Amino acid sequence: MTGRTKSVSAEAVKQIARDLGAHLVGIASAATLNRFPPDPKWPQTPERVAPNAKSVIVIGNRVPVAGFRCKSQHVYSYLNLRVLRRADRIAKAISDRLEADGHPCTVTPSNSTVWEIKYGTYGHLSLRHLAVEAGLGTLGLEINLLTPEYGPRVNFAAIVTELELEPDKPMTEQVCIGESCSRCLYACPTDAVKHFGLDKRACATAAQITGFPNFMALCFKAARGGRADQEKFVNSRNFFQFWRGWTGVTGSYGTCPRCEAVCPVGNDYHLHLADVQKVIPETTPAKIEKAKRFQAARKGGEKVDGLSEWNRRWVGPEGYKGIVARQLQEFKKRQVERSTAERPSGERSTVEVLPPARKR
Repeated sequence: MTGRTKSVSAEAVKQIARDLGAHLVGIASAATLNRFPPDPKWPQTPERVAPNAKSVIVIGNRVPVAGFRCKSQHVYSYLNLRVLRRADRIAKAISDRLEADGHPCTVTPSNSTVWEIKYGTYGHLSLRHLAVEAGLGTLGLEINLLTPEYGPRVNFAAIVTELELEPDKPMTEQVCIGESCSRCLYACPTDAVKHFGLDKRACATAAQITGFPNFMALCFKAARGGRADQEKFVNSRNFFQFWRGWTGVTGSYGTCPRCEAVCPVGNDYHLHLADVQKVIPETTPAKIEKAKRFQAARKGGEKVDGLSEWNRRWVGPEGYKGIVARQLQEFKKRQVERSTAERPSGERSTVEVLPPARKR
């Protein structure tokens, strides 16, 4: 740090992020985030992190589709964790670059818990809401962040900075198809999907198989038993899995990929997941009926917590207007063009590649 500051534009910051390997990048105004916290009762706002914050830079890295074609939850969890850590490293590198130019920055933890705000997994900032404000997507039926490029199969990181940058405009069209799709609802093994909401405790039993709630449940069970039961617990496979989770985090975070795997938003789904994820074996008549109730409530204008005037900001105030259908049509068009294009060797190309992310 030289004591002098160097002017940096929003586009320059985004190019730095892309050069470092970010697949998506957007910028949100700290002032706007302070005015519109996800839940005003427990405000996750930049001013709580850094009182002089002006902007929040949000980067996203897609999770490779191979993870959603695997049978093993641990394989997916490990891959998911590696992508999350890569996003953290890119965010730290961006922070270092900006601080070298005289602009104080801080990288917020990706999966932290701020106990003085709220019990449970509740971070300093909500990355999904930051991503919406940065123009990268909108929240889905299960409140995952859905991007047009990769659906919910993206991990995010954020840099809070005192550098004032031109913010991106949030998307107003709902990216999630919504109630008429409900594939995330059908696939959820714990039936945790609400109407643009989530039963986080139910979700955690599958999404964090060696996370804190499941660990405490096993500990209480062992404590109520006798010495023989306790020794059996310590030498059990479950205890070993928890130990592995503590030391490597694998299995403690992002273990269940079902809602992300079946979401039809994004070219990555059309390319590599539509064949293996078309049928959802977890579907039940009760879930189908639940989806119908959601659809009727939306059409009837009933009061829905997830679609309140406050929450519509992140769901997409204009509602769903066919963005996924348009994207699929464009995808199929490119597939036809590629299948008829001649390679230099005379062979025909039938392989589609993921398009570059939007430049924001």
